[in-house]
Amino acid sequence: MILNARICFDRVVTTTVIAISIASAPLLGQTPELVQESQLPRIFFDCEGQTCRLTNEVRIQIPWVTWVRDQSDADLHVITTSTSTGSGGVVMQVDYIGLGSFSEYSDQMEFFASPTDTSREWTDSGTHTIALGLARFADIGGYRGIVSLIGSDSNENLATERVVSREEVEDPWNLWVFRLDTNGNFDGESSRKTLRTSGSFNASRVTPTWKHNFRVSANSNRIEQKLAQGSFEDTRVDWSVTQYSAYALTNHWSVGTRFESRRMQKYNQKIRFELTPAIEYSVFPYPEATRRAFTFSYLIGPAYRQYFEESIWGFTEETRWEQAAEIEFSQRQTWGDASIEAKASHFLHDIDRHNVSLSANADIRITRGLNLNLRGNVSWVDDQIWLPARGISDEEALLDLQAQATDYRYGFDIGLSFQFGSIFNNVVNNRFRGTEGFGGRGR
Repeated sequence: MILNARICFDRVVTTTVIAISIASAPLLGQTPELVQESQLPRIFFDCEGQTCRLTNEVRIQIPWVTWVRDQSDADLHVITTSTSTGSGGVVMQVDYIGLGSFSEYSDQMEFFASPTDTSREWTDSGTHTIALGLARFADIGGYRGIVSLIGSDSNENLATERVVSREEVEDPWNLWVFRLDTNGNFDGESSRKTLRTSGSFNASRVTPTWKHNFRVSANSNRIEQKLAQGSFEDTRVDWSVTQYSAYALTNHWSVGTRFESRRMQKYNQKIRFELTPAIEYSVFPYPEATRRAFTFSYLIGPAYRQYFEESIWGFTEETRWEQAAEIEFSQRQTWGDASIEAKASHFLHDIDRHNVSLSANADIRITRGLNLNLRGNVSWVDDQIWLPARGISDEEALLDLQAQATDYRYGFDIGLSFQFGSIFNNVVNNRFRGTEGFGGRGR
């Protein structure tokens, strides 16, 4: 008990000292622009599970370091992990491990989140905890005049100016990031077999003014199903090539283009080419998008389709121009999270061929421990020009291999959660971490 109390006291004192040092006049009297980039500590952020939610937030709220993508380029490796507490909350552990000339440095901090905390509260507190540890490293490592307060008026302006660009660092990859994924699945029983394989390649590059993403993917799905009379076999191979580019005109306006080419047998499209320019307006400045967003988008462009089978309108191929408008509003506040999105599109040759959809999500704190969860969506569909003229078979309908004609789609989820009991949330017990799964072993 005495040892634990002493440890807690030491942590309080350390945190207080760091907080005072952050708020001191000499630190706030300097800004990152007055410090050479080579003098800023390079940090590699390594997250796990839900702690990855902090990835974007720490980059925005902690602009007085240089965030790098690879461990070998860093002065400090920051590892975040989380474990559930006995009351259903989360304890996040942050380990600070020095690299290179700082290899002897090691530090650790912890942050406890109550099970009734909202996502905004969790993110703010977690980011603050990480910042305190980085401030301590900066002080011990000899970095002077770079720390600024999270949430201060001056720091809000620095967040937009401290996004890393190619001019700030020497990067042989020119800020491009690449990823390869592959997956295979095989399962079955005496009357059924399924084989699924997929693979993808993704390349992306993000700078303060440009955002690019290129993706190629393919997947194969084979089904063998024994029926009362005979058997059913089906093999489908689909692929897609997509490319997105966006350019920041101002803090409120962006323009972009999207190219898309796909093969989708479920939607009777042997090949589709689509080129769509777009423009977007954000009511709130883009740097605030992690807290709240209110955007309006407009898209227009041609789409070429070649069908596997003749469509209901008697075409085997066609090119149609389409236009669409989208409105999205979302925010994360202390009372919870909420978002609403509305989309509308139609073909220029026939305005009656349209699609209108509305979706909304909300996680609302009603009172301490009581939360209301809402999910809903509805869409009115009259743009399925690609439907096959022959219709679909019973097997295709039951196995969801071919899309069917519909006038509308909808879905709604509602739920309540209530938690009460001990308010103490500091005890962690890692024994039998999979206990909650004991009851689900048999089927």
